[in-house]
Amino acid sequence: MAALPAVPNIVFMAGRKFGTSSSLEKTWAINTLVPANVAEHFRNSRIVVYSTGCVYPLVPVTSRGSRETDQPGPVGEYSQSTLARERIFEHYSLANKTPVCLIRLNYAIDLRYGVLRDIGDTVYGGLPVDVTMGYVNIIWQGDAINQSLLCLERCSSPPEILNITGLETLSVRKLAHEFGSLFGLDITISGQESPTALLSDATRASGIFGRPVVTLEQMLQWTAEWIKSGGPSLNKPTHFQTRDGQF
Repeated sequence: MAALPAVPNIVFMAGRKFGTSSSLEKTWAINTLVPANVAEHFRNSRIVVYSTGCVYPLVPVTSRGSRETDQPGPVGEYSQSTLARERIFEHYSLANKTPVCLIRLNYAIDLRYGVLRDIGDTVYGGLPVDVTMGYVNIIWQGDAINQSLLCLERCSSPPEILNITGLETLSVRKLAHEFGSLFGLDITISGQESPTALLSDATRASGIFGRPVVTLEQMLQWTAEWIKSGGPSLNKPTHFQTRDGQF
């Protein structure tokens, strides 16, 4: 860390999610100790911090989702460690007057990874789609990156907090049927929608940056064509179906 040069702008993306249940101590170390070192070393920089909507509790699917002013309620140790990451940056922001913006993101997608890729692969593979976590928010990765960089202008002390995701609450069941139609395949549904889900309200961010440019229809069509053409996958499931915090 000491060898890294002083720079005016930092986008902090280091974190650990996948496989957290098997080595929770590493998850906590990466999601708390690394932020502390970065926040101290770059005390004179503006820092945009990637966080996650997982700091919120599950909320009724009839709501617009959690707002930035809502109290966090992380479920499980991974989510708790991500809230700890936020608190670390908040502490150093207040202690050193470092301008910070905390981005609560869920879920960004591209053609190789994300909620749509997970659902599309399941449908294309002829497997049942679990709808227990019945609703999600998504945003195209390019739109998420664009808003994240613009957040450098929103950094403050105490930190600004922004939910970055799509504005729509999307039904997993309907997304599965859309893929079935695009693939020309019948689909199988398993489970039943729960009355709560992990949802975030991005009204505030959209009021600042405007609506995401890439629409759901475009994301569905691009993802379906990518899967049908054998486009590569990162092979990292999002585990968006998880309701107990055990990622």
